[in-house]
Amino acid sequence: MTTLPRAEPTLTELDRVRLQALPRRGIALPAALQDLLDNADVVPSREVPADVVTLYTRLQLAESDARMRPLVVCQPEDAEPEAGFISVLSPLGTALLGHRAGDTVAWVTPDGHRHAARIAALDFQPEASGDYVT
Repeated sequence: MTTLPRAEPTLTELDRVRLQALPRRGIALPAALQDLLDNADVVPSREVPADVVTLYTRLQLAESDARMRPLVVCQPEDAEPEAGFISVLSPLGTALLGHRAGDTVAWVTPDGHRHAARIAALDFQPEASGDYVT
């Protein structure tokens, strides 16, 4: 997997506000997430393309061994990794947020291992269903 994301990640205004509020709740932002907040294209929730990973998007991640891994990128308090709910604060969660179906994302785990996988499909995006507040 050598294809990298096509463009700058896209964040909704609501997701940006939610993420910027985390430090006020005593939650430190990883450097990669701060970089995402500083550099992403920010759009109104009603204007985000339906193929962009936003908070609470259900997606299928195609791993290198061709397995499909269902995931939901969520706020830290809702994380349940064993159930597929991964925190936006995790390296994988940060890597996925703002990217599109078809993009290959790369991340480094806390133990230093490098990984890459392709976002195969989005099964559900809140904004695409008309939910602009969840």
